[in-house]
This record gives sequence, structure tokens and C-alpha cells, in this order.
Amino acid sequence: MNFIEIAKKRYSVRSYNDKKVEEEKLHKILEAAHVAPTAANLQPVRLIAVQSGEGLGKIGKGANIYGAPLAIIVCADHSKAWVRPFDGKQTGDIDASILTDHMMLQATELGLGSVWICYFKPDVIRREFGLPDELEPINILAVGYTDEEAPDPERHSQTRIPVDELVSYEML
Repeated sequence: MNFIEIAKKRYSVRSYNDKKVEEEKLHKILEAAHVAPTAANLQPVRLIAVQSGEGLGKIGKGANIYGAPLAIIVCADHSKAWVRPFDGKQTGDIDASILTDHMMLQATELGLGSVWICYFKPDVIRREFGLPDELEPINILAVGYTDEEAPDPERHSQTRIPVDELVSYEML
């Protein structure tokens, strides 16, 4: 599969079966995060890969992961993130999002479903996993196998705004 085929194939999975994600597939997903770019290459992101019943139960106190057998909590490390000097914008949340996107697309290539979860209680996740103050949980990536029927990879022409509304070009 080439990149655009992977991107078109990916969709948000909200129903997982009990099949565990194989260790080699988890390692490939984490490798995708490892090679993802970050501002000034500071890598101000920490990941918590959760697979145990106990750990998934902890996440369940603050988020719905739809029965996924694997969840990756993506945290920004605010003590290490690059800060744009002109306006003080810190890039930790952006860097965390780049890593999440890489992992999500790698999961798709491996035949796994995923859903990017931002609707969760950060205070609960922080407490349950004992996160230090400098780590902010930005999102949770739920990953696993699904029995759902995948949507048509060509659905984007109906579900997205047209490219000419998305993009404007500079006038020379």
C-alpha cells in the first residue's frame, strides 16, 4: 500500500474484538512514533502503552476506549517542548499529535483499527497513572482488531470539503 491508500483506508474504529495486538505489531507502531518529527527534534512526548486488564480498567475510569485491547496514552512533556520565541507558543501538543498520527497510520498498514480519543478526563488519567506535573495527557490512541465493515476508501469525496475550499494559493 502506498501512503495515500493507507490514509484513505484509515477510519475511526469504535468496536474491537478480543484479539490481542501482537508484540511485533506494537513495536512497529511504537517505532512509527519514534521516527516522527518534533519541533527542534526535542522529542517532548512520552507514551504509555497499556495492554493489561488492570491498566485498561484505569483508562476506563476516564475514557471510553471501545473495548480496544491496546491503548497508548500520548503525553506532552512541557519541561522539554520547544517554545516559539515570538509569541510563546509551546509545541508539545503539536508534537504529540504528530506522533499519534504516525502511530495511527502504521496501525492501519498493519491491518489494525484505531481511534484517536480526545474526549477523556485528563485529571483521571493523570491520577490513575501517577503522571508528574510536566506530563500532560494530550490524547489516547485505542488500537486493535475489529469486526466492523470498513467504509469505502473513496468516501472522502463525499465526507470532506472539496480541495478547492480547503486550499488557497498565493497570488504572484
